Amino acid sequence: MVEAKKTAAKPATKATAKKPAAKKATAGKAAPKKDTSEKRTAKAQKAAPLKAGATKAAASKTDTTSDFKERAMTKAKSAATQGKERTGNAIENLSKMIEDSAKTLDSNVGEKYGDYARSAADAVSSFAEKLNGKEIDDMVEDARGFVRKSPAVAIGAAAVVGFLVSRLIKSGMDDRDA
Repeated sequence: MVEAKKTAAKPATKATAKKPAAKKATAGKAAPKKDTSEKRTAKAQKAAPLKAGATKAAASKTDTTSDFKERAMTKAKSAATQGKERTGNAIENLSKMIEDSAKTLDSNVGEKYGDYARSAADAVSSFAEKLNGKEIDDMVEDARGFVRKSPAVAIGAAAVVGFLVSRLIKSGMDDRDA
């Protein structure tokens, strides 16, 4: 048993002997020199024109971005206003068509159905007047309020509109293929 203790003790001393040697090897390396204040100021002086140029570029980029945003908003508002006017005119024409149909319904089907058509024409006409009377900003704010108030209905309406637009586009593509 004494021999077993001696052999076990020998490797332990060898391992401890290696560790200090490794530490000495790393301690022998030269530590990196730190930047002195003179070198730092020289680097700062060299970087100052670059930094100033970067600052000017960033400022001009934000100016350009805001200018681009303003132009885009102006064009979008102009397009929306034109679209609103066209839609209002189209709805007004639809109201006139329904009113004309009411006269035909009176003579062919009966006055009761003609009255239904006239009330529908009045409702469509009042909607056209409301549409023409509102500004785009007011309409956007109304839409936001409606979405906040009832998001499920807004999502359903968006799905229906998306479906209708896709069908219109698809039918337009089918007409070109023919």
